[in-house]
Amino acid sequence: MKTIVICSGGLDSVSLAHMVAAEHELLGLLSFDYGQRHRKEVTFAAACAARLQVPHQTIDIRDIGRSLSGSALTDDVAVPDGHYAEETMRITVVPNRNAIMLAIAFGVAAARGADAVATAVHGGDHFIYPDCRPGFIDAFQMMQRHALEGYTDITLFAPYVDRPKSAIVTDGARHGTPFEQTWSCYKGGEIHCGRCGTCVERREAFDLAGIADPTIYEDVDFWREAVQRGRP
Repeated sequence: MKTIVICSGGLDSVSLAHMVAAEHELLGLLSFDYGQRHRKEVTFAAACAARLQVPHQTIDIRDIGRSLSGSALTDDVAVPDGHYAEETMRITVVPNRNAIMLAIAFGVAAARGADAVATAVHGGDHFIYPDCRPGFIDAFQMMQRHALEGYTDITLFAPYVDRPKSAIVTDGARHGTPFEQTWSCYKGGEIHCGRCGTCVERREAFDLAGIADPTIYEDVDFWREAVQRGRP
């Protein structure tokens, strides 16, 4: 299956890229600059592409991103600390982000003769991000079948959509993903903050997977407290 992977440079999408490279035919990595708070993670996506010896393309959609205002990931709004299950994390939602990126990716895939577009959305995203849920993935696949009917048939490959982030860590380790060469933190400092939602989720995932976390965090213990607060 000739596959293009949407890769942000984070743990999930880099692990997915390594899995696709091992089990399918990886055509390339596709990243997006939507005016996010920092572009640090995109450099990790480029490094992943170089490591796997495939092309890497970053598509500039900053003009679109400027209209998707109100999120801590795009505006001058403080990134909250805590677990994704906390109500405060809703400020990190970028409206319709995945739908926009996937639509572009499917166009690119059709032009390049790909069989699939891969995305690393996972079960841990369901609570806070509606465009990471199985219903969205199924509906988007159906929409693209209509959009490309008679031209080509491209699969939306989302192998982790019903699996927790810890399963991605396990899968990534199995395929030799260099986790230290991935970036998750929303704050974009010199090292991972250890307090924002994605840092907490990352640290918890390694713990649940029983795999050593090579990430250096500013706050190494905050995640335990945040996980306890986030549990129902």
